[in-house]
Amino acid sequence: MWKKVLVVVAVVGAAAYVAKRVKTASEERALWHEATTAPDLR
Repeated sequence: MWKKVLVVVAVVGAAAYVAKRVKTASEERALWHEATTAPDLR
């Protein structure tokens, strides 16, 4: 019983960690894109 709960908690924790890393990477990529593109001066 406790093994199953521990496995579920570990999987949920790993999924949350991966989701956080993906979100951070996406925000970082967006920031670099904004910083390195030429401004639109129209």
